[in-house]
Amino acid sequence: MSQNPNRKQVRVWVDGCFDMMHHGHANALRQAKAMGDFLVVGVHSDEEIEKHKGPTVMKEEERYTAVEACKWADLVVKDAPYFTSLEVMEKYNCDFCVHGDDITTLSDGTDCYQAVKDAGKYRECKRTQGISTTELVGRMLLMTRDHHKRRSSIASINNEDLTSFSSNIKHNPEIKISHCLPTSKKIVQFSEGREPEPGDKVVYVDGTFDLFHVGHIEFLKRAKSLGNYLLVGIHDDQTVNAIKGVNFPLMNLHERVLSVLACRYVDEVILGAPYSVDENVLSKVYKVDIVAHGNTPSFPDVNGKDPYELPKALGIYVEIENPSAEITTDGIINRIIEHRKMYEERQARKNEKAKLEEERLNQK
Repeated sequence: MSQNPNRKQVRVWVDGCFDMMHHGHANALRQAKAMGDFLVVGVHSDEEIEKHKGPTVMKEEERYTAVEACKWADLVVKDAPYFTSLEVMEKYNCDFCVHGDDITTLSDGTDCYQAVKDAGKYRECKRTQGISTTELVGRMLLMTRDHHKRRSSIASINNEDLTSFSSNIKHNPEIKISHCLPTSKKIVQFSEGREPEPGDKVVYVDGTFDLFHVGHIEFLKRAKSLGNYLLVGIHDDQTVNAIKGVNFPLMNLHERVLSVLACRYVDEVILGAPYSVDENVLSKVYKVDIVAHGNTPSFPDVNGKDPYELPKALGIYVEIENPSAEITTDGIINRIIEHRKMYEERQARKNEKAKLEEERLNQK
């Protein structure tokens, strides 16, 4: 938007569940922010979502934190109503509401945005193809080794690769395996493009950052506080697979990169960073002053060596106290596995809803 100081600030309203906040959510916020100057993001409570949509994977406080960490969100409104009203937009002085080009309804089938549409205060942004919370839950229910190697439908995966998956998801053609196809344009849109200033202290961290969550966010926040510029190395799929096992990562490299780039604490990323921190990492991109890692043991490299051997020898290694152990990638997967039946039923309801919506559109 124009930076003319005499122009009235355009305030934009966006709302949603933002369950398992992913790069599709972040891209919606990016597009919405580009339509104005100040972005207000309403996040629904667990109770509201349960009533109209079904159970969430992430608890409301976790979802609030995830949205607050997105660099395009200026203000987060907690416990926002599921039905978007003119009253709530007026309360936060918003000029219009933005939503993706898909339909969101109440439990009775009412369009959640009918009131703002009738008032001429509704705009659409383009939904990001290839990623959704439903699709991510499907991947966790599958836990197959093939999800980051090919873009095939769930129905085509050999049954021997499945852990015990329900036919509700198996026969849903909308759920694919890690079929994110990022372009250079998308990565540029997510990137700040900011270089370190003279005298800036550059902090380097690395990791998988799979199913990017509030544990990652808190870690990155703490790492950023050690300096002025945060450089994040993200390991490629094959490296993660070799170190952590055949079921990982659940998200491919480019999906994980976009999620990390959307975080307000991150300045730059290295795609496919080596698992062991070497001279190239420490000096070829930027001169790294601090290498930080959590205070939990890390997996050794495939050669059996400590991946942080070099920064430790140079005296630039710093340990950060890890956030709550409850919020980890494994912890999120366990939530799905422990409540498999509940999430399979949720998936079935969403699939049926999507089918009815498709039939409605075809009748137009």
